[in-house]
Amino acid sequence: MPPLVLRSSSPAYTAGAICRRRRPKRRVSVRASWQELAGVLVFSAVPFTAVKALAGSPLGARLRRRLEARKASAAAEADALRAAARQARRSSFWYGGARPRWLGPIPYNYPEHLAGEFPGDYGFDIAGLGRDPVAFANYFNFEILHCRWAMLAALGVVVPELLDLFGIVHFVEPVWWKVGYAKLQGDTLDYLGIPGFRIAGGQGIIVIAICQALLMVGPEYARYCGIEALEPLGIYLPGDLNYPGGALFDPLGLSKDPVAFEELKVKEIKNGRLAMVAWLGFYVQAAVTGKGPVQNLVEHLSDPLHNNILSGFL
Repeated sequence: MPPLVLRSSSPAYTAGAICRRRRPKRRVSVRASWQELAGVLVFSAVPFTAVKALAGSPLGARLRRRLEARKASAAAEADALRAAARQARRSSFWYGGARPRWLGPIPYNYPEHLAGEFPGDYGFDIAGLGRDPVAFANYFNFEILHCRWAMLAALGVVVPELLDLFGIVHFVEPVWWKVGYAKLQGDTLDYLGIPGFRIAGGQGIIVIAICQALLMVGPEYARYCGIEALEPLGIYLPGDLNYPGGALFDPLGLSKDPVAFEELKVKEIKNGRLAMVAWLGFYVQAAVTGKGPVQNLVEHLSDPLHNNILSGFL
């Protein structure tokens, strides 16, 4: 079967803004055979098929009956926890009118629609995006979602570099942006540096992108439908869209202590915002130095005067 071929010809530059030399143009081919695409479609359909089959099976029926038997008591417990959470927010340092503000002690006319009801509300809304309560709740949903992705992605950027730096695991390419570039060149990559452990590492970038998109449809659809979407499988989630809770999303039972849990929400979104800012730094560092953040940090600590934010422009 003839392969699918996507070709692009764009100038490739040497890593970093310091080196201005232009490399010769080269044609990049990303190949994906029809067999590979068919395999991706089948693989991506497995989660949907498994969930549907389980929901319609006798096992699924037993799980739903078991859920119905305990759902009333679980819902009552969830209502009690929500009431305790509201009380915890009213008495918390991080919520309400007396919470910390983004300008600290400097006098400022903070927006009235920011009343400190959400975690991480420091009264910052210079564009007035939160005037509509519905839009404000949606923006919070989007922010917490991106915070969690940014924290996970930042961990995925730093850990491979650290493992390779200390010689624990030797990767073919430990730098985050070079991995995608290597795949665009048609290279084969092994997960965790284990020879032959490739999963999708031997596939083309188009196959991986299609697989990623299809596999994300399920979780995103479940998020769109709400936490009740798992009840056909006998799974009851006592929380809300952002903090579902239950054994599936809160195996450590952190939400059982409302006071500590409301403070953990603030810590999560603060660290998530830092992770999003860190990603901006990752992008700039990759464009300017062509290296990973760990290598940049090591070089800066070894010679701060010559390896810093200004050295790439001097």
